[in-house]
Amino acid sequence: MKTVCFHFQVHQPFRLKRYRFFDIGSDHYYYDDFSNEDIIRGIAGRSYLPANAVLLDLIREYQGKFKIAFSISGIALEQLEIYVPEAIDGFKELAKTGCVEFLAETYNHSVASLEDPEEFRNQVRKHSEKIQLLFGQTPQVFRNTELIYSDEIAELVYAMGYKTAMAEGAKHVLGWKSPNYLYASAACPKLRLLVRNMKYSDDISFRFSNYAWNEYPLVADKLIHWIASTPESEQLFNIGLNYEVLGSLQPAETGIFEFFKAIPRFALAKGIGFSTPSEATSVLKPVGELAVPYPCSWTGEEKDVNPWTGNVLQREAISKLYGIGERVRLTRDRRILQDWDYLQASDHFNFMSTKLFPGPSVYSPYENAYDAFNNYMNVLSDFINRVQSQFPATIENEELNALLTTILNQEEEIKKLKKELEEKTTLIKVVSSAALREKPNKKSYA
Repeated sequence: MKTVCFHFQVHQPFRLKRYRFFDIGSDHYYYDDFSNEDIIRGIAGRSYLPANAVLLDLIREYQGKFKIAFSISGIALEQLEIYVPEAIDGFKELAKTGCVEFLAETYNHSVASLEDPEEFRNQVRKHSEKIQLLFGQTPQVFRNTELIYSDEIAELVYAMGYKTAMAEGAKHVLGWKSPNYLYASAACPKLRLLVRNMKYSDDISFRFSNYAWNEYPLVADKLIHWIASTPESEQLFNIGLNYEVLGSLQPAETGIFEFFKAIPRFALAKGIGFSTPSEATSVLKPVGELAVPYPCSWTGEEKDVNPWTGNVLQREAISKLYGIGERVRLTRDRRILQDWDYLQASDHFNFMSTKLFPGPSVYSPYENAYDAFNNYMNVLSDFINRVQSQFPATIENEELNALLTTILNQEEEIKKLKKELEEKTTLIKVVSSAALREKPNKKSYA
C-alpha cells in the first residue's frame, strides 16, 4: 500500500535590530522586537492558525487516517509562546490526536552540525526536551536544519540514539534512484533514511499558483493521480514543506487550503494512506544505501549548503561565532546563553548570501548581503567582548576547563559538607529533645 508522509518545517528567527559600530560595548540588547512581533503575528494569522485548524479538522473527519509531522525550531516555539500562544495551543490539540509526530532538530535552527559537534548535540538534546515539555512526545526521527544531511552528520545522529533521519532527494544524492523508497545510510547502515520527494514537494511549494507552469493548476486529484501512477514497488512519498506554504507563501486566495482539504478524500479512494515518519520506517524495509559525502540541503537549485557557507562573508561570520563556542559553554550567564542561541539561527548567514540577496528582497531585512554581514559582525563583536570579559582570551581553553572543573568540585564538596552539617544538627536536636523528655522531674518540698 502506498503511503504519503507529510512533514512541515516551522521556523522564524529573532531578527536583529540596526546595530552600529558605536553601539559595541554600550548596548547589549540586539533584537528588533517590533519587527519580530509583527512578523510572527502576521505569519501566524495567515498560516499557522488557519492551517492548524484545517489539519485538525481533517484528522477528525477521516478518523485518524490522515497523519502529519512537524519540525518546529526551539526559537520559533519561544516566539510563539511570547506573541501567539494560541498557536502553541493549536499544536497541542494536534498532538493530542495521536496522528501528529514532532521531529527532532537543532533548537536554534543552526548550522552547528557543520561546525561544532558538541554544540550540535547540545542543541538537539535541548530541542527534544522542549518538545517533550510542550507536546508530551520524545522525538524519534531526526530532521536537521533545512534538511542539511551528510554521512558525517549521520554518524553524529546515530550516536545520539536516533534510528531514522531525513534527507533531501537531490539528484546528486539519489542519481538514478527513486526517492519513493526507504533507504539506509552508507555511513551507518542501521540508520534509516526518509528521502524527500523533491518534485512533488516543490510543485506544491513554488509552482502551485504559477500560471506559467505547464501543469497548472495543481489540484488534489492530479497530485494523487501522479502518486498512484508510480510503479507498484514505490511505496513511500515523503513530501516536505515549509508550513508557511499554507496561507502565507501560497496565500489563501490561491486555494491552497481547499487543495489540502481534498487530498485525503482522493488518496483514500485510491487506496493510498498516510503515515508519520516513525510509522513509515517501522513498516517498510530499506531497499539500499545512500552515500552522501558532502552536505546537501533542500535549499536552492544546487541543494547544497552554499546558501549559508558559500562566500567569504558567511564563512568569516560562522568561524568567529563558533570560535567562541567552547567559552560560551563554560558560562552560566543566562543572557549570554540566550544570545548564543539566537545568534546561531541559520537565517543570519543566509541573509549574507551574495547570490540570494545581492540587493533588497522581501525575504531579507537588509539592503544587501554586505549590510547583513556588517550588522551581524557588530553584534557578534559586542557578544564576544561580553564572553571574554568572563573568560579572557589570554587564558587557554584547557586552563579554563581545568579551573571550571576545580570550581565545580569545590561546589560539590561544599554541598556535601553542608548536607552532613544539616544531618548532624538535626540529629543533635533529636537527641537533645529525647534527653529532656527522659530527664526525671525534681520534686520540690516545702
